[in-house]
Amino acid sequence: MSDKATINLGGKSYELPIIIGTENEKAIDISKLRDQSGYITLDPGFKNTGATKSAITFLDGEQGILHYRGYPIEQLAEKSTFLEVAYLLIYGVLPTKDVLEKFRSDIRKQMMIHEDMKNFFVGFPSKSHPMGQLSCLVGALSAFYPESLNPNATEEEDNKTIINLIAKMPTIVSWIQKKSLGQPVVYPKNNYGYIENFLNMIFGEVTGETNFDPVVISAMHKLLILHADHEQNCSTSTVRIVGSSNANLYASISAGINALWGPLHGGANQAVIEMLEAIKNDGGDAEKYLAKAKDKNDPFRLMGFGHRVYKNFDPRAKIIKKACDDILERLGVQDPVLDIAKKLEEAALNDQYFIDRKLYPNVDFYSGIIYRALGFESDMFTVLFALGRLPGWIAQWKEMRDNKEPIGRPRQVYVGETKRDYANFDKR
Repeated sequence: MSDKATINLGGKSYELPIIIGTENEKAIDISKLRDQSGYITLDPGFKNTGATKSAITFLDGEQGILHYRGYPIEQLAEKSTFLEVAYLLIYGVLPTKDVLEKFRSDIRKQMMIHEDMKNFFVGFPSKSHPMGQLSCLVGALSAFYPESLNPNATEEEDNKTIINLIAKMPTIVSWIQKKSLGQPVVYPKNNYGYIENFLNMIFGEVTGETNFDPVVISAMHKLLILHADHEQNCSTSTVRIVGSSNANLYASISAGINALWGPLHGGANQAVIEMLEAIKNDGGDAEKYLAKAKDKNDPFRLMGFGHRVYKNFDPRAKIIKKACDDILERLGVQDPVLDIAKKLEEAALNDQYFIDRKLYPNVDFYSGIIYRALGFESDMFTVLFALGRLPGWIAQWKEMRDNKEPIGRPRQVYVGETKRDYANFDKR
């Protein structure tokens, strides 16, 4: 293959470099196209535009492949832990035992958050959405740690900020949960692991101890690992473009949280439960709604089936299905909503209509079921998504900084009015 692509514009030819990634992904480098020709490309939604070269996550939607730093997601979900995967994403290598233990210890020591942040909760309306609270609180961390504002921070200073944010995120999430329940907060404990601390702060009470079911702990590790990064999606791209302005890590992650909040991005697992609730309230007839899903003239769509990127199957769904089955069996949950979910799942996996169209249950379908079985309200689901995605966001922000990438500045094709003169009121 030639290492150049040729484009003909206005009778002139322009040669553009061809870039080939390590997994044989191909791209045409148009970074000098406007300077040379005066033309830009138009790509609504950036569906065909690569904004960066990244060494973090490889995704092949046609083949159902997801790798973090070259490691298959199936191996990481089976053998690793969430903090080990976080280290891998952020620093590019699997840590040694000693390095991982120090990473865990450093995080454990920083899980407490400033008591003054409790004042934020006094000001939030009682029914305020958890994602609005999370975005506000993460952004506010920069006020408590002003040293993070230095765009020329040393590697050591940046690492302190990274540790600080990973440590404080589960504590913030737990405070949001406790506020929604009207319960006092539970503080982190130095003798608990990351997931154990999170579960204790979420479900524990100040008056007693919490017992941790190993099946629940394992499922939480898997859920967070499977959500830890997903290449250049909407929220990740937001983190990178905000960070490209030299915005601090807290501000950049807060922006990513806001992007994730959108129902077209991070709200899919919440939409699954809301769909199941609607089916239950309509009598619980799963077959009726399967028929509606097959009717091309019916606007009803199954939430949590198929995927915008994965065209054959979502590799994360295969992993989380097992964890979902284990959770439901271990907890013995009796819930008509989850009974409907199992009927939809069985139909989608066995009905030829869904098989032919590759409308398989995806990771959002199973994660929503797990979170409901554990006792989370549906408006907390996207917050839990953000907790899992945090290492990926940090890794992408750090890579962007390390590569000294320029500030993001997309172009446009203007289609508005041409020059016209201002008219006084009597001429309008």
